[in-house]
Amino acid sequence: MHRYITTTLPYVNAKPHMGFALEIVKADIIARFWREGGDEVFFNTGTDEHGLKIFREAEKAGVSPQAYVDEYAEHFKALKPALNLSYDNFIRTTDAHHIMAAQAFWKRCAEKGDIYKKLYRLKYCIGCELPKTDSELVDGKCPLHPKEEIELREEENYFFRFSKYQKPLLELYESRPDFVVPDFRFNEIKAFVARGLDDFSVSRLKEKMPWGVAVPEDDAQIMYVWFDALVNYISAIGFPDKMKEFEAWWPGVQIAGKDNLRQQAAMWAAMLLSAELSPSRQILINGFITSGGQKMSKSLGNVLDPLVFVKEYGADALRYYLARHMNSFEDSDMTEASFKEAYNANLANGLGNLVARVMTLAAKYLSEPVAVPVSREAVFGEFSSHMERYDISRAMDGVWAKIGELDRFAQENKPWETIKTDESKAKKDIAHLVVGLALIAHLLRPVMPDTAEKIKNAVETNTAPKILFERK
Repeated sequence: MHRYITTTLPYVNAKPHMGFALEIVKADIIARFWREGGDEVFFNTGTDEHGLKIFREAEKAGVSPQAYVDEYAEHFKALKPALNLSYDNFIRTTDAHHIMAAQAFWKRCAEKGDIYKKLYRLKYCIGCELPKTDSELVDGKCPLHPKEEIELREEENYFFRFSKYQKPLLELYESRPDFVVPDFRFNEIKAFVARGLDDFSVSRLKEKMPWGVAVPEDDAQIMYVWFDALVNYISAIGFPDKMKEFEAWWPGVQIAGKDNLRQQAAMWAAMLLSAELSPSRQILINGFITSGGQKMSKSLGNVLDPLVFVKEYGADALRYYLARHMNSFEDSDMTEASFKEAYNANLANGLGNLVARVMTLAAKYLSEPVAVPVSREAVFGEFSSHMERYDISRAMDGVWAKIGELDRFAQENKPWETIKTDESKAKKDIAHLVVGLALIAHLLRPVMPDTAEKIKNAVETNTAPKILFERK
C-alpha cells in the first residue's frame, strides 16, 4: 500500500521552534510506523519561502530575499540529523519545479472560472499572511500576532471563488467523517464553512511585493503566499508533469497546527476541488505547545529550541517527550524542568535502568541469546489501534505500561536471588524479561529508533548495553 504524509511548510523567517519539532517528529513517527507494517511511504517536508513577511525581514537584514531564505532553509534541513528524521523529500517553494507546478495549478483553477480580478479593501495580518474580519480581531489586533499592526489594504488583485465551494465542502465533510482529526477540530471547520465563505485574494501587486511566484499571463501580479505554498503537497509528488507518480501517492495525510485548520481543511480542499483533483485523505491537527502556561515568545524568554534539548539529552529523549507527554490533539505545556523530570523518571530510571538490570542478568546467567518469536499482530496489537487513530501519546502510554509490568515482574520474582536456590526458574524468569524487552524494542522503533536498535542488539548478542540514558 502506498501512503503519503506531509508536514506544513514553516516560514523561514525564524529558526525552527519546538512547535514545528512536534509536528515533524509526529509525522516521522507515523511514517516509520507505516513502514513497519510493510507500506511504501513518501514523507514530505520543506520550507515556505515567499510572502511579504519574508520580503520585509530580508530588507531589514540588508540581504536579497533569496539569500535570506537560503540561509534559513539550512536551519530547517539541520533538523533531519538532529531529530533523526526519515523524510524522503525536502521541498522549497523557491524550487523551479514547485514554481512551475503552482502556475499550472493556477491555470487549472482559472480555466474553471474560479479566479477573477477585483478592487477590494481589507484588514490584513502580516503574521498570519491572511485577511481578517472584525470578528476575528481582539482590540483591533490579531490574537495570534498581537504585536503586529493590522494593515488596511486597497488594491486590485485576483480572487479565488471560495464562496462557490461552500456546498461542495459541506458535502465532502458529510461523506468523509474522518477527514479531519480530531473530531472537535472537524466540528470547528464545519461550523466555519456553514456560516458562509468569502472569496479570498490570491495575488498581490508586484510593485508592492515582488517576492513570490509570478501570476501566469500577468506580470504585474505575484501569487498570494498561501496559494503558492499549499501546492507543495502535490508538486512534491510529481504534479503536473509526472502524473503517474503523482496518482500513486495522492491523496495523502497532512499534519498541521491548529492555526492552519482553515487553510488546510477548507481553502486547500476548495482549491483541489476547483482543480479537479482528489481532496486530501486526512488532515491531522495538533494543538500548540505552551511553556509555563504561556505562549512561547522571545520577549517572555520562554522559547524552547529543540536543538538545545537534543544536544543535552539526545534525539530519542526529545522524540520520546514529544510523543508521550504532548497531548495528541490538545494544547500541551512544556518546560525544561518538566522535560528533565520526565527524562529522569521514565528514561534514565525507567526504561534505561530496566534494560541494564535485565541484560546484565542475561549476560551473566544465560549461555546464549533468547529466541524471540515475533508476530506483528502480537507485538503491535493495541499500539496499532492507537497509531491508526494518530493518538501517539496513548500508544506510548501503553508501551510504558508494559515497561512497568516487566519491572514489577522482576521485583516480584527477584531472579538475582532465586538463581541461588532455583536456577531453572530464575533462568526462565530472566528469559521472560528478555523477551519482554525485545517486544518493547519493536514498539519503540517508530518513536525512538536508536534506543530500539540498542535494545535489539543487546537481546540478539546477549550482552548488557552501555547506559542508555545518563541521569541528569
